Amino acid sequence: MAVEEHKKNDEAVIQGLLDDCIRSLHDKNIEGIMSLYAPEVVSFDIVPPLRYVRADAFRNVWEEVFSSFQGPIGYEMHDPTITVGYDVAFAHSLNQISGTMNTGQKTDLWLRWTACFRKINGTWLIVHHQNSVPVDLQHGKAVLDLKP
Repeated sequence: MAVEEHKKNDEAVIQGLLDDCIRSLHDKNIEGIMSLYAPEVVSFDIVPPLRYVRADAFRNVWEEVFSSFQGPIGYEMHDPTITVGYDVAFAHSLNQISGTMNTGQKTDLWLRWTACFRKINGTWLIVHHQNSVPVDLQHGKAVLDLKP
């Protein structure tokens, strides 16, 4: 198979993983979401601390996120871009998360998302993950009402 065909196949596989991610988030499926990560994943997320190292530490974040929402979580990836190499790839997008928190408060915010994948034993897994939101530097506060 030619290099370009491999890239297209790998892009399709990674797009399938992104689709699995969206379904798992919506359904609060912790096993589904964790199956996307390599055991040694490093994550820079929007919730403290600054860095999570290893999947077991990051699992706790997802459990907390899932338990803080009533019902399903709305999650959409807008304009995802996937770039594939031989055994590494990355994807980024603007993502919208929405739903009703346990407090009854509705949430609907956009964040910036990047994931770095590595093909490990023939399987694409996320080895680095980052979510971020813009910050108003003058006031030192996250800006959560921006939309693309």
